[in-house]
Amino acid sequence: MSQALFHPSFKAKPYWWEAYEPRPLPDVDLPKDVSVAIVGGGYAGLSAALELARNGIAAIVLDAAEPGFGGSTRSGGLVSAGVNVGKRMINKALTPEEARPFLNDAVDAFSNIESVISENRIDCGWTKTGYFLGAWCNSHFEAMKKKVDVLNAEAQSDAVIIPRERQREEIGSDYYHGGMLVGRAAHLHPALYYKGLLDLVVAAGVPVASRTPVNGLTQESGGTWQVKTPRGVIRAGNVIIATNGYTGDVTPQFKRRVVPVGSYIIATEELPPDLARSLSPRNRGFADTRRVLTYYRLSPDGKRMIFGGRAKFGFSDPVETAPMLHRFMTDRFPQLKGTKITHAWTGNVAFTMDELPHMGKQDGLHFALGCNGSGVAMMSFLGRETARKIVGKSNRTIAFDMPEFPTHPLYRGTPWFLPLVGAWFRTADWIDRRFH
Repeated sequence: MSQALFHPSFKAKPYWWEAYEPRPLPDVDLPKDVSVAIVGGGYAGLSAALELARNGIAAIVLDAAEPGFGGSTRSGGLVSAGVNVGKRMINKALTPEEARPFLNDAVDAFSNIESVISENRIDCGWTKTGYFLGAWCNSHFEAMKKKVDVLNAEAQSDAVIIPRERQREEIGSDYYHGGMLVGRAAHLHPALYYKGLLDLVVAAGVPVASRTPVNGLTQESGGTWQVKTPRGVIRAGNVIIATNGYTGDVTPQFKRRVVPVGSYIIATEELPPDLARSLSPRNRGFADTRRVLTYYRLSPDGKRMIFGGRAKFGFSDPVETAPMLHRFMTDRFPQLKGTKITHAWTGNVAFTMDELPHMGKQDGLHFALGCNGSGVAMMSFLGRETARKIVGKSNRTIAFDMPEFPTHPLYRGTPWFLPLVGAWFRTADWIDRRFH
């Protein structure tokens, strides 16, 4: 490691784990029969378990590692209401009419997580101070201006356009061509939010089995399932697949529908207070419209910069990608040159072919998959709604519960094409930045 870049106390692990690190839970006995078996103990799995418990439905959560070891405690902790759907509108992948039902559900996703945190007094640094989406080029800024009214009408985004000459009010950088401020957005400590959900699930009496991978699923003639684990077989009336970016060979029908992408994040050493405040004068979250995405915010105590992005398309050692992220960071904030890195880590994000999250039922299995970078609020919401669907409590159709969950004939679950996509994205970003 470069002594000039890495702090002497550097750790190749999430900064969030300083407050809560996933660990094995006390052993639980596996039931022979259960109403619902939930495969995956992240935000979606726990949210489904909590909703089932509230409705008196017996469930068990099965996790292949320590619950929370995956993406749920590794994200940047940004929480938005439909911004990713809005970005697809900006990039012309969705018309306003097509986006409307998804934006409406995104409103509910944001309200859900806000209510869960407030009603259960989860101490996770919930900070509702908005989100600044920087325009990578002038054409992206012009596209934002055309979409802001739809975001406000359908996603209650409280969004306003910030021209380039005013962006210093929001961010201590001149890097972008203006941007869009989304008032209805927040950030939190993802590991402490996860811990809060896990505590609620355990208190509700739902068994959570750590280090209990599911290595087989067989549907019986009556529709029930044999859920096979190294510790024994469970007979379940329903199964929820909530594995997201860690979906494996046990469910090949889902593995070929989600594309795991490594997302890389660094945390800086503690910054001088005046410098930290100058980077984010109003303690916003940040992202941009660049295809090779970056996203960032101050730590909950306001002392560090947490900076993430697609440093590599594929899977790499976070120590290797840390210098790339540091360069991205100092491109935006030259005043951070010389700042050392204390933590670097990675986690899998699950993308889908249509760039939208999905829930539903396929081949007899319920699923909530494909967060597309909006996992904190969206997976919490889709987990809850999947449970409500099983209970029969839903009084409307969720837009993300679509009849089609697209795949591609050349994709079987191994993302061989990611380096090619990355090269194309970098080229397209270069062209946009210089000519658009």
